Amino acid sequence: MESDFSWLLWGLPIAFVLGWVASRLDLRQLRIENRQAPKAYFRGLNFLLNEQQDQAIDAFIEAVRNDPDTSELHFALGNLFRRRGEYERAVRVHEHLLSRGDLSRPERHRAQHALALDFLKAGLLDRAEDALRKLEGTSFEPQALLALLSIYERTRDWPRAAEIARKLDTRGEGNFSTRLAHYLCEQAAQEPNEEAERLVREALRTAPAAARPALELAVLQRRAGDDRAAFETLAELAERLPAAAGLVARPLAESALACGEQVRATRILCERQQATPSLDVLEGLVALEPDPESARNLYARHLEREPSLVAATRWISGERLEHEDLHPLLQRALDQAVKPLSRYRCAACGFEANKHFWQCPGCQAWDSYPARRVEEL
Repeated sequence: MESDFSWLLWGLPIAFVLGWVASRLDLRQLRIENRQAPKAYFRGLNFLLNEQQDQAIDAFIEAVRNDPDTSELHFALGNLFRRRGEYERAVRVHEHLLSRGDLSRPERHRAQHALALDFLKAGLLDRAEDALRKLEGTSFEPQALLALLSIYERTRDWPRAAEIARKLDTRGEGNFSTRLAHYLCEQAAQEPNEEAERLVREALRTAPAAARPALELAVLQRRAGDDRAAFETLAELAERLPAAAGLVARPLAESALACGEQVRATRILCERQQATPSLDVLEGLVALEPDPESARNLYARHLEREPSLVAATRWISGERLEHEDLHPLLQRALDQAVKPLSRYRCAACGFEANKHFWQCPGCQAWDSYPARRVEEL
């Protein structure tokens, strides 16, 4: 019995026609969806370029609805919410991304990093810390470590900050030795003398070129009653780091007066003053000069080299004027005028203070205060 293959002659063309119709319907639907999603996406970009963030958010929300599987749209939307300060909405977007099972490993790490930034910007430091810790071993680890360092600085958790600084230094993410020395000095300020000295000496070994550890060590030595050791520490620092002479001058003069090393201290400060005139070094020399008239002459000699209202005010304070009854009024006016000139100024943000800070109270930058007064900048 012969097989009847005539059905094939009808079946194949019908199957081809049905397949063609189905493909055309799929292509049509795909074109409609593709037109809708990119259109909303590019409309959002246009709003962003025109700084219309409200309209951009509406456009991106529409794009996400049309294409909910596109992670890039979610990232764009989450970043917009964070920039606008809508941290709760940004957190929801990034947590939704992390809950998706189809997210690739790199995108999951990216979403985790974005979520950590949301918490950080919102001031939820404990949740930010937990989120950042989960990025260990990922491509976002360096950024996570820097963010953790910022958190520990803000909370003044110096032991943990020191731990992170060591990690970053070991991984070659920069030189954090000076920052680590600051953390050790900050820890030392909270400890009794013996432990404080150990931490300060460790800071000195960690960053030999930094001025702060030696200055802190001299303070501890003077507190323990060893003025000679403090003098030697400061004398070595003044000769090793000329740029720090302004910070060294006053404590050097005080320790020299306490241990009888005025001649040597005067020589050191004279060398620094000759190389680079400084108001602080000048004040150190004045403190070492036993004769008031000779001390006033130091201000006069400084004025021969540098025009300085501060030095002129100090000189006039001991001068007898023709109208002596007006001297107190004149002196008070001059003292008031030189106050702003006697401050220190942060080189990063311009914050001014009457005392020298290692970390700026305004912008939190480290070592941003030059060891010179505003008048000398």
